[in-house]
Amino acid sequence: MSQPASPLDRERAHLASSRAALRAMREDAQALDIRDVTANWVNAEVLQRQIDERIKALADLSHTPLFFGRLDYLHAPGVDLAEGAEGEQFYIGRRHVHDAEGDPMVIDWRAPVSQPFYRASKKDPMDVALRRRFGYTGGELTAYEDENLTDPAEAEQTSKLLQQEIERPRVGPMRDIVATIQPEQDEIVRSGLAGSVCVQGGPGTGKTAVGLHRVAYLLYAHRERLARTGTLVIGPNKSFLHYIEQVLPALGELEVKQATVDDLVGGPVEVRGADEAATALVKGDARMAEVLRRALRSHITPPAEGIVVVRGSRRWRVASYELEEIVGELMARDMRYGAAREALPQRIAHAVLVQMERAGEAPDDRVQNAVARNAAVKAAVKEIWPPVEPAKLVLRLLSDADFLAEHAEGVLTEDEQKTLLWAKPARSVKTAKWSAADAVLIDEAADLVERTHSLGHVVLDEAQDLSPMQYRAVGRRATTGSVTVLGDLAQGTTPWATQSWDEALSHLGKPEAVVEELTAGFRVPTDVITYASRLLPYIAPGLTPVASVRENPGAFEVRQAPGGAADVVAACAQALRNEGSIGLIAADARCAGLAAALEEAGLAFLAPGEETTAEARLTLVPASLAKGLEYDYVVLDEPAAVVDGEPDERTGLRRLYVALTRAVSGLLVLHGAPLPAELGTFA
Repeated sequence: MSQPASPLDRERAHLASSRAALRAMREDAQALDIRDVTANWVNAEVLQRQIDERIKALADLSHTPLFFGRLDYLHAPGVDLAEGAEGEQFYIGRRHVHDAEGDPMVIDWRAPVSQPFYRASKKDPMDVALRRRFGYTGGELTAYEDENLTDPAEAEQTSKLLQQEIERPRVGPMRDIVATIQPEQDEIVRSGLAGSVCVQGGPGTGKTAVGLHRVAYLLYAHRERLARTGTLVIGPNKSFLHYIEQVLPALGELEVKQATVDDLVGGPVEVRGADEAATALVKGDARMAEVLRRALRSHITPPAEGIVVVRGSRRWRVASYELEEIVGELMARDMRYGAAREALPQRIAHAVLVQMERAGEAPDDRVQNAVARNAAVKAAVKEIWPPVEPAKLVLRLLSDADFLAEHAEGVLTEDEQKTLLWAKPARSVKTAKWSAADAVLIDEAADLVERTHSLGHVVLDEAQDLSPMQYRAVGRRATTGSVTVLGDLAQGTTPWATQSWDEALSHLGKPEAVVEELTAGFRVPTDVITYASRLLPYIAPGLTPVASVRENPGAFEVRQAPGGAADVVAACAQALRNEGSIGLIAADARCAGLAAALEEAGLAFLAPGEETTAEARLTLVPASLAKGLEYDYVVLDEPAAVVDGEPDERTGLRRLYVALTRAVSGLLVLHGAPLPAELGTFA
């Protein structure tokens, strides 16, 4: 007589059945023949693309659990409790899976019925009797853990499987946190599309993951709308974007675009130059928007005389005062420069049609369009409202002191104007050595001429480092959509780093956005975040320190390194004995010397953004690129050099705060020079 299957065996059987059902769903998609539903080649191309995307989304990733939880409801969801409907059981996973009859085998984590998995508690069970979490090893289901939410005899306790998943070593790109989302995170993830949200979160609070999961949720809840309007994730640099690029595909979302701010604005010109900090500070100031607006409008010239339109044997005259009224009305409406220029010939033509009607004629729209295309009208429009190229406008502002002074009067000081002017003016747009800040100015000017295309939703990560003009550049990509702003004021390391989220949201054009603060840390061990938080009074007074949920005794050490690079290499070799990824973070100026020492010692290492492998788990990270990245173990070289590598002490201390908080499992700080006084004495 066979023994009855254990609960774990039954769960494994459901996993096997679910994987088989997912394969069947994918095979059904692959078997679709578009010739059966359309004869139009254009429609066929669109449909084939949709089918291909569906096939990709249904891929079964062997090392990614198909489901990670189970909910046993007391009653059927959506049914009146008075009817006494018997409860149902749902498996919660990264995507929906159904059997041949269409019955669900796995429920998408974003579905309303899945929400109690993240929010149910003893105080509010949300009609859930049991919540089960699953543990996996290499894709194989190996454990489960139950919470009886309605059993008064069972005390509420921290899930060991949840803790293990949070603390699992990081190797490779950032992974999703769909199995470990916390209630306060879930509230942000499931906030509506219409509202914008700003998430202030210290290191390890999961703000980046929350932002990415919010995109995935919004695509689930508003797929058709966002398919039309588009979604975009903006990160600080290419390394960061490479690090996070696998999160959304793992959740079945393949169409979300990623970019840096430089990518957004860099189209019209090639960035080949760099600004001094003082110059970049002025160029990034929001007042530059008014200077650009004035400079653009200065091209509008009041008509010197009227115009005469000849049609057949008749001559129609529009007096100069009428033209002035038309131009004045268009300027008063504060339209885009280009849109107003396109409207001007039609307005002039309308004035001619009024005269025609008074003379007894009956002109129609075709006549008005013909008048608008008349050579005399075209010539007048070109003289009154000439076309303006945004790059040429910015070129003139940065090259012509008189032109800049005229339009910056009362906006920028004389010293600020001098800071903006090029020492050696460029001859043309193509030969100019444009900086990244110049590209933002050109983008602003381009929007003054023609409206920038708006997306349905934009996620802006590491937002604290943007200048006001960069915020404006991002904001005009979401004028008709919403945004998720992610950042930490304590990690602002640019000269123009924002000092308050209210100010940043105003520049972004979203002053109504709700600011949420995440203070529970799930990544950085307690000892590490406590040590790093010694810097907060100096870099971000008033911010709440992160309270880590990770107790990891022995994970933190500060050690003197009189041997310099040799001691650093030895520390890296020691760290590599641990499982997971290793990050060696150092001041940018010290990286070349450390790279040579690592090569001489035969230790293979990667650059930020390169994927770790079994053969290469050590990454050499310049401090300037460390933001947003994480490693299981971090060796931090010479904190004083990190601080000294920045233009001022406050920025240097913020850079150090970032470097100190990249570790997931352990941090070793090595120093030959004295530690910055703000860190105090380590005991």
